[in-house]
Amino acid sequence: MLKIAYSPIYHHPLPPGHRFPMEKYSLLPQQLLYQGIVSEDSFFAPSLLSEAQILRTHTAEYWQKLKTLGLNRQEERKTGFPLSARLVERERIICQGTIDNCQYALKQGVSMNIAGGTHHAYANRGEGFCLLNDIAIAAHWLLDNNLAQQILVIDLDVHQGNGTASIMEKEPRVFTFSMHGAKNYPLHKEQSDLDIELADGTDDKTYLDILTKTLTRLWDEVQPDFVIFQSGVDVLGSDKLGRLGLSLKACKERDKMVLEFCYQNGLPVIINMGGGYSEKIAIIVEAHANTYRLAQEVWF
Repeated sequence: MLKIAYSPIYHHPLPPGHRFPMEKYSLLPQQLLYQGIVSEDSFFAPSLLSEAQILRTHTAEYWQKLKTLGLNRQEERKTGFPLSARLVERERIICQGTIDNCQYALKQGVSMNIAGGTHHAYANRGEGFCLLNDIAIAAHWLLDNNLAQQILVIDLDVHQGNGTASIMEKEPRVFTFSMHGAKNYPLHKEQSDLDIELADGTDDKTYLDILTKTLTRLWDEVQPDFVIFQSGVDVLGSDKLGRLGLSLKACKERDKMVLEFCYQNGLPVIINMGGGYSEKIAIIVEAHANTYRLAQEVWF
């Protein structure tokens, strides 16, 4: 059975009218249940990530600022969120969900988080709707518990995984791959182990051809034994922040390629939803729901 991390707190910590589309976190589970893609038993509610686990990845000074709500106005503005205790709690629950996903994926091949993919968070600061980096936190947990020896991060969000790249810069056991818009946020890009920058308006065929070749290369060169997949749907041509030109069909094909790559090579994979900012919320939900459909088809 596909196991999915989800908590109601995913969609409740922001004031009404905030521009971040929190409603997708409640609509997506409803859609998955309505369409019979998963059952209620698929969902589990993560607990609160421990401070010790946070401090494995983030600096003590930064964590102190978060838990005491001590970010200054400039630091808070960079995150894109009005800081609150509820928001910090949400981030801790999301990150624990991603660790729990690792445990399920090791047992059954795949597991997913309705939220997660907070790849803009650095060790010492938050950025771009990300306070704690769940990708890096989960990778550290896997390594520290000897549950993986070579982790591959496949980050296909339209924005570079700058925080993840920075945190893992000197960790050879985590290979960071980011394929993203060249002219998109963040303005200053970090150096992943492999970065592929795409031109504005990149079409379906160009995108999928590049990804096909890159996945083959990564298997040959990295030889991973665990994959963390950031499956943001802000690559869609309809996305307000994306600047690429992918169709809904191509976005689904992208995910199919990654999931089949993992399945065929016997690689456990966790999947985080990442970004999605199309004008119509129904498009965002459908694009994310496709990823769950594919996981069910490939593994179950």
